[in-house]
Amino acid sequence: MEECRPAYLALDSVQTLYTATLPAAPGSLTQVRETAFRLVQQAKLTGIATFLIGHVTKEGAIAGPMVLEHLVDTVLYLEGDRSHAFRLLRTVKNRFGPTHELGIFEMQEAGLVEVTNPSGLFMAERSLEVPGAAVIPSLEGSRPILVEVQALVSPSSLAQPRRQSMGVDPGRVSLLVAILEKRVGLAMGLQDLYVNVAGGVRLTEPAADLGVAMALASSFLERPVPADTLIFGEVGLTGEIRAVSAPEVRLKEGHKLGFKRALLARRQQEHLGDFPGLELLGVETLAAAIRSIFP
Repeated sequence: MEECRPAYLALDSVQTLYTATLPAAPGSLTQVRETAFRLVQQAKLTGIATFLIGHVTKEGAIAGPMVLEHLVDTVLYLEGDRSHAFRLLRTVKNRFGPTHELGIFEMQEAGLVEVTNPSGLFMAERSLEVPGAAVIPSLEGSRPILVEVQALVSPSSLAQPRRQSMGVDPGRVSLLVAILEKRVGLAMGLQDLYVNVAGGVRLTEPAADLGVAMALASSFLERPVPADTLIFGEVGLTGEIRAVSAPEVRLKEGHKLGFKRALLARRQQEHLGDFPGLELLGVETLAAAIRSIFP
């Protein structure tokens, strides 16, 4: 580093580095802590941006001791799989800035290329007027992204019906199914349920609740959600629809891509008033939301 003075330094991987002053094996707690500490100190002295690449477990967490995450200033996860061309760069720790920001890249022949309009890319292949699909304006940090949630509800031939979800927390899906059964009266107990977020995106915010529930109801009732409708809102245990953060940002992104209506919480709709180019449908309960979309 002192001789070459590089613009930045990338070390792959930190679990294979070691210092001869310690008797421990590479990848052990003492070796990772000591080598990472020395590299962090050197980076601060020289001003060279340093990337420590670490192994991850099957669950997606950084392998080995957690001390590595405590030493560094920022922790970035590069997510994706072989079945999708997209790679998501997610910030989970940032000592000097915001977290939960998201960068989206596409794997091409020349390497990773930035996706400047991810909403348009995710919406390019969506199925119009098909039961079981709903569009949710998700907020990743300060960046709005429109994603399509797909659900399939079909009668089960098994004693224990299947419950599978990709891109959405399975526990949250089970909770929404219970609310649909108890508060709305949709008998889904003996149905196989499959939920998928198109494009490999992972939804973690509560604002996706209403969209997932409407996709499940759409598939169960065999009634398509109108293709020009955005859906977002948090669903409570009593079936009420709660307000979410940054509704204006979500609505502006939907209007930019040609959506005409938005289904959201009544209190939020009253607070926003009229929104240029969009018809706002405010609802107080999940049952009212289903009646407004499937009269």
